[in-house]
Formats: sequence, C-alpha cells, structure tokens
Amino acid sequence: MMPGLGDKYEIKIETLSKPKADYLTDEYFELDLPVAPAVMVGDEIIVEGADVSQEKLESAICTHLGLPEPTVSKDSIVIRLFKR
Repeated sequence: MMPGLGDKYEIKIETLSKPKADYLTDEYFELDLPVAPAVMVGDEIIVEGADVSQEKLESAICTHLGLPEPTVSKDSIVIRLFKR
C-alpha cells in the first residue's frame, strides 16, 4: 500500500523497522514518537498501536499536501465485482 501511495502522490515514504524491544526503551520514549506500529504523515500521528486503512492514510496524505480528499465509492465490494 505505502509504495503505491508514494508513487501516486510523489512523496517520500520512510519505513522504520526495529525489534519490538527497541520500541520499549527509555531512549525511545524520550524521542516522543508514537507507539509502534504507527503511521505518521508529516508531524501528524495518523494511527498508533494499530493498522490503518488505505482510505484513512490516503486522506491524511491529501490533507498534508493540500489536495482534495479522494472520493470513496459507496458501492460494496460485492457490487463492484458484479459490475465488471
């Protein structure tokens, strides 16, 4: 999901991955960063300690870039499959 959104909006995506124990140290808490797993757009924490939906992430990216929010289809996935 992340690389695709990076290409779509021409933004830099930075992914940090560390062992879970590294996120539980005093040094990490002093950085005032969100609890992993987390997603940040700019300085805004979009989600902390959970997964994020693509729609919510894409909306936050658009807001950060000053673009209009993407439209979400009202059709259910079943309806979209049968429309093909």
